[in-house]
Amino acid sequence: MRIAFYTLGCKLNQAETESLASRFSQAGFQLVSPGDRADIYIANTCTVTHIADRKSRHWLRLARRRNPQALIIATGCYAQRNRQELTQLADIVVDNKEKEHLLALTRTFSLERRGLGDGETKQSQVLAATARTRSLIKIQDGCHSPCTYCIVPKVRPHEYSVPASQIIDEVNQKVTRGYKEVVLTGTKVGAYRDAVPNASEGSSIDLRDLFQRILSSTGVERLRLSSLQPSEISSGFLTLWQDERLCRHFHLALQSGSETVLQRMRRSYSLDQYQRTVNLIKDTIPEVAITTDIIVGFPGESAEEFEQSYSFCQQAGFANIHVFPYSPRPETAAAGMPEQIKDKVKAERNQRMLELSRSSRRNFCEQFLGQTMPVLWEKETSPGSGIYSGLTGNYIRIFAHSEKTLDNEITSVKLVGFHNQEMWGELVNENPG
Repeated sequence: MRIAFYTLGCKLNQAETESLASRFSQAGFQLVSPGDRADIYIANTCTVTHIADRKSRHWLRLARRRNPQALIIATGCYAQRNRQELTQLADIVVDNKEKEHLLALTRTFSLERRGLGDGETKQSQVLAATARTRSLIKIQDGCHSPCTYCIVPKVRPHEYSVPASQIIDEVNQKVTRGYKEVVLTGTKVGAYRDAVPNASEGSSIDLRDLFQRILSSTGVERLRLSSLQPSEISSGFLTLWQDERLCRHFHLALQSGSETVLQRMRRSYSLDQYQRTVNLIKDTIPEVAITTDIIVGFPGESAEEFEQSYSFCQQAGFANIHVFPYSPRPETAAAGMPEQIKDKVKAERNQRMLELSRSSRRNFCEQFLGQTMPVLWEKETSPGSGIYSGLTGNYIRIFAHSEKTLDNEITSVKLVGFHNQEMWGELVNENPG
């Protein structure tokens, strides 16, 4: 049977979809693109904004039009938050707690619809693995942080960490299957704690310990981390980046560069703490990229507070800024706050911050012109073009021309110019003659 997965939202959702797709493939399902005709469509939804909700509903309707007879399944955070809204669009709605059992549920439901017994099912040829470059591995889930705008604690309330031994086994499996880079992800990665069996009470493996074990116990060529909080970064943790396999990229979600807005958001740090963390990272790790998230139009955000946020981001020297207009989420404290900002004002502030994001990105990339850096190549941009796309360790998107196939190779590249918001490179022949 042909099955298509569609993923919205964070890297954690992407990691969960990757794991699900692998299980379905091993069980004999044929993986196809989300835009193809399939027998089964699975949407791993996001609900962090109203736009994410809308995109989820839109794709479910598209899937139904592509194949009216298909089995349509909705899972993820939107399904967790409001199952009822999706029951008219999907045959099965599976919340985050049931997601692990999706393969068994899908098999059962498919057999029931077709009136077949187990012996009558036909296994399709498994889609061949091609161009394996980057794999996302879930190491933690759940969040109890009290941020007033965030719906995540309501849809992923149970905090837990995946055992370190299981993570190391999964990294080794990914390396064996040809992946060159692994991204460790979770809802709140810095909260990672794995209790040590047979150890004294209070003993545990934290994120730093996990990194050390992965680096010493696996042959992974690149290890990358998703978002962290300023309080989760210490000078001791940063010393690990002496190992060149650790990618020089940190994502620190700021959300606002105004102290008073941060307080209304109930974030766990001050601007001074955030700035000190940024300085520590830059002082410790050369060529590091620090990216962030910014919300504009938070309830009560005055023109002055927006300018404070804009100025902070301007001087911080971010490698990239992901900008989001505030979206009220049901049952969050911010949704009931007075002085909700008008959509027009949000749009204007969103545009200004996006322009700053573009200039910040170019300024960051510009400092590497003329330098030679290793790039992990992902794929040819279009068949037969000879133009390949890849990423440096510090998350600069590179394009280069090559007569030979570069898929899933790490090569040295000289950065020679700009390509829209990204960069153009020339391959460096390390072994002339």
